[in-house]
Amino acid sequence: MNVIESRLILSGIPNGLREPLLNEFRKLLRNYAEMRWEPAELNGGKLCEVVYTVIKGRIDGSFPPKPSKPRNLVDACRALERNANAPRSLRLQIPRLLVALYEVRNGRNVGHVGGDVDPSHMDANLVVSVAQWLMAELVRIFHNVTTQEASAAVESLIERRIPLLWQIGHRTRVLNASMSYRDKAFVILYGANSPIKAKDLVANVEYSNASVFRKKVLQPAHKAALVDFDKATDEVRLSPLGIRYVEENIALVI
Repeated sequence: MNVIESRLILSGIPNGLREPLLNEFRKLLRNYAEMRWEPAELNGGKLCEVVYTVIKGRIDGSFPPKPSKPRNLVDACRALERNANAPRSLRLQIPRLLVALYEVRNGRNVGHVGGDVDPSHMDANLVVSVAQWLMAELVRIFHNVTTQEASAAVESLIERRIPLLWQIGHRTRVLNASMSYRDKAFVILYGANSPIKAKDLVANVEYSNASVFRKKVLQPAHKAALVDFDKATDEVRLSPLGIRYVEENIALVI
């Protein structure tokens, strides 16, 4: 298999485009690993704009010095379909995925207020998967290699960092055994998009006594306004102060 050195990946693209392309891709992966779903999805939107500039430059035979955002990305991508002599991937497959990825940014409460869906792990998963496919496809085209070789090249760009949270079916484990039970609960709440039942938090942090957990962990955190603990519903959610505490004090990747 042809192995492409990391420093040479997409070296056929001018640095004014290559560097923003690689930077947005790496930022997207970093935010995803740190459970920052909204920034990850915003990075996906920025990546779309750079990829569009790259493929249009390739089709036109001349690259601009830096990325630019078309006035209407959807119309601009559709216009690429009229380039009948361009490879199908450049004029159809990549542009159509760019449109889909951009819609996640614009239409699901990420890039603008009022979208239908709040930023979520599910959407971020989609963004990361599409971004990796786009990068691999660019490598395949610019280096004239197989899809397997292109995928391997993209994998070499990924900084291997383990997310602090590990999802196992309906359970969530915190992979730092030395953390306090309170901080484990905070991290689990941080990674959720909705309130969590106190009994589920107890199970996930593996606390031995649910009543003691409510009394010694949740009630003091509620009093400090780090969480909201609704005793009537037994639901817990992280407050803005709790979010700030997590982001400033807890490493979300290992």
